[in-house]
Amino acid sequence: MADPWLIRPARAADAARIAPIEQRCFSDPWSAAAFEDVFRFPLGIGLVAEWDRQIGGYLVGRAVAGEGEIMNLAVAPEHRREGLGARLLEEGLGLLRARGARQVYLEVRAGNEAARALYERRGFRPVGRRSGYYRNPAEDAIVLRLALPDGA
Repeated sequence: MADPWLIRPARAADAARIAPIEQRCFSDPWSAAAFEDVFRFPLGIGLVAEWDRQIGGYLVGRAVAGEGEIMNLAVAPEHRREGLGARLLEEGLGLLRARGARQVYLEVRAGNEAARALYERRGFRPVGRRSGYYRNPAEDAIVLRLALPDGA
């Protein structure tokens, strides 16, 4: 069966539909207004996975001065293990590269093994640790980096 999900650019109007997924996925969630701000920011990128007017996941990032950052990536719990996270990540990396990023950074909870495995399968490598970076519950962040050579 063909994958029904369409990966498309996020719009400010999507923020209200993304925020409930964010609340289900993270203990310290972003607000709808925070998503709107990123989607309106000229250096920001946003993607959503949509099917039948339903959003199953999203990615938020930005590219500045040759560096990209993935700020947020989530897939609704009922749509995990469908490859949406990997698809969003690939599309997001492509957008960041098109915007001039030659390396991409992100922070991930030290204990989030599923997310770390996704990023490491794509080639991200640990380059640092931010002690107490996350709240609710308090946890360290692992800083991951991926080089984007020409043609990546």
